[in-house]
Amino acid sequence: MNSSNIFILIAILALGIIALLAYIVDPTHKSRKISPLTGLSFAFVIAGIFFGAERWLGYSLIAVSIILAIADIIFKYKKSKSFD
Repeated sequence: MNSSNIFILIAILALGIIALLAYIVDPTHKSRKISPLTGLSFAFVIAGIFFGAERWLGYSLIAVSIILAIADIIFKYKKSKSFD
């Protein structure tokens, strides 16, 4: 196993641990469903990690995930402001 594969494994494990901690630490224990844009953004991050050997492709996929995450934040903000 070369260093690139080890890095990918560590990154995936870190994402899994963060997701688990976010689930455990939530004091209200309300189940919150992720939006489709959030899920798509997460999928692009994972794809960017898997295709990290081709730097242009990996960075492009991660950049797309950032754009989708920002768009999701803006949509959620506008939606919450419309109910105020």
